[in-house]
Amino acid sequence: MSGDGARQIAAAVRAGARRAVDVAAEALARIERADPVLCAFLDVWGEEALRRAGEVDARVAAGERLPLAGVPVAVKGRRGLRAAEPLLAAGAVAVGATAVPGPGTPWQTWGLGARGRTVNPWRADRTPGGSSAGAAVAVAAGLVTLATGADGAGSVRIPAAWCRVTGLKVTGGRFPSGDRTGLAAPGVLARTAADAGLWWRLVSRRPEAASPRFPLTAVWSPDLGYADPDPEQVALAREAVERLVEAGVLRLARPPVRLSLLDPGPAWFTLRTPGADPADAHRVRAVNDRRLHDLFGHADLLLTPTTPTAPHGHDGPGDSYSTALTWAFNLSGYPASSLPAGVGADGCPAGLHLVAAHDREDLLLTVATEAERRGAAAVLRPPAWSR
Repeated sequence: MSGDGARQIAAAVRAGARRAVDVAAEALARIERADPVLCAFLDVWGEEALRRAGEVDARVAAGERLPLAGVPVAVKGRRGLRAAEPLLAAGAVAVGATAVPGPGTPWQTWGLGARGRTVNPWRADRTPGGSSAGAAVAVAAGLVTLATGADGAGSVRIPAAWCRVTGLKVTGGRFPSGDRTGLAAPGVLARTAADAGLWWRLVSRRPEAASPRFPLTAVWSPDLGYADPDPEQVALAREAVERLVEAGVLRLARPPVRLSLLDPGPAWFTLRTPGADPADAHRVRAVNDRRLHDLFGHADLLLTPTTPTAPHGHDGPGDSYSTALTWAFNLSGYPASSLPAGVGADGCPAGLHLVAAHDREDLLLTVATEAERRGAAAVLRPPAWSR
């Protein structure tokens, strides 16, 4: 059952072919075997998960048609259950709280689980990204099918890229947030685009959108006009773009459009600093918003590498910011996702970053689902955790 997606698990539980209690027990057993190495979890809620799974079995027996009946999910951090409430109402079973950076961390690209530092399931000497570190690891290694996240500068999309899973950040301001700056937005990490889409429909309460006419028009930007990404990250993302073009999912805008945004980094830091004068940050935001609005006036999607670098070691990222290509869309609020793009020479995954106009999460998810369906984006699990 570890290889099944959320839809398959839920269908089996609804049909009586599986019990939610058994599915939860299997997930807990996988976590018990793997977490001493991966350190993806802060807490594992064994007894509570089995109790909740028993309640799901009772609800199914009473005739409820639960979209996530018995699906094991993980929540980001110890305060993550609130964000998972729509999933639990739909029959999902929360099995634990995933690792996030420890206190006092000067950079947010690793997690600290109950057993130690969270490792990348593709290479244990590398970080999985963060701050939704444990969430990405738990999904990538097949411990759970879905995990909730939150994204204030790339905290869903970066670990999604570095762990080779699908990650989605929703439109800024769409849901209530405890972030006073408004930069953070909820998100999800999922093994497949279909599962991410199921999460979106449950939390947004929107029906499945009608499929658009393919190919969609996209603008490719390796650097957004200000970043300095490593050549290999650009090449891996660009190869993923070419696969989408060859599969008929996308076409690149002609003539090519060169997007040039102002570097959002200083503005992001200003807005996160209490008492700082926000005037220049608002100017940068206004300029970039205008340029992005113009772009989405004649293109459906913007494409970039998800990260400027490959996953760094556990001693930190040095002088580079892994957020260089993601935090512009926390400042602007545009929804964005990361899809698996390929694997670098070091054995670590990279991501393709897709950005859409405000409130067009459905477009991002439809493209991701179609890419998987047409074989342009393979769903793979790290070899050591493929069973």
